Amino acid sequence: MPSELITERRGATLVLTISDPPTRNTLSAQAIAAGIEALGAAESNDEVRAVVLRGEGATFCAGGNLNGLLERRAAGREAQRQMLEHLHHFVATIRAYPKPVLASIEGTAAGAGFSLALACDLVVAAVNARFVMSYARVGLTPDGGATWGLVRALPRALVLKMVWLGEPVSAEMLHSHGLVTAIAPAGRAIDETLRIADRLAAMAPNAIAVAKELIDQAPGHTLSEQLEAERDRFIESLFHRNGEEGLKAFLAKRAPRFS
Repeated sequence: MPSELITERRGATLVLTISDPPTRNTLSAQAIAAGIEALGAAESNDEVRAVVLRGEGATFCAGGNLNGLLERRAAGREAQRQMLEHLHHFVATIRAYPKPVLASIEGTAAGAGFSLALACDLVVAAVNARFVMSYARVGLTPDGGATWGLVRALPRALVLKMVWLGEPVSAEMLHSHGLVTAIAPAGRAIDETLRIADRLAAMAPNAIAVAKELIDQAPGHTLSEQLEAERDRFIESLFHRNGEEGLKAFLAKRAPRFS
């Protein structure tokens, strides 16, 4: 039976759980489609302020199901092209999502599972978590935007080593390079992830979305272009109702009530 996606609300956070423990939560077309649908519904729901992506049990996600890959190989190139486009739509949706998306990692994030973690805004990992670009072990190459995300976070030689040799790397090592945001005790990654998500949920959602947009645009902008974008966005934020609320709350020494 292919993996499924379980959705659950934890206060203002939507938790998406990839579920297929016997295969270590490999990805299926059904789980990917459910993820895209859940994100679309949550985007227009003002009660949802953050999203957490996790795996059921002791593993985050082992990536693609190898039996499924063999079946699509037998079916022809178009079957695999459609599956990859589906996965890449999910990755692109996460990257462009206006609300914070956090990955909560227990155990292993391998292959496309690692790619999904890279697509998220913040990554919280258990101290014993492992990340692996496992493609080379079976004669394949990365997908899911892995190379795009890795070269923006890590030195080129380290990325080549990870992709060519397919050796697991620790959460601590990735944390030292800034790719992992926070380290949690084993079995407690979801607790730390939800704690961070709750902090983000208390902030002004418009400011959160604009900050993400500015940061994502910055590498492709000249300084002049980025200064113009920051000017325009700052003025929009200042004259937004949350800008007024934030300033008044700070001056009154009370917690803001953002909408």
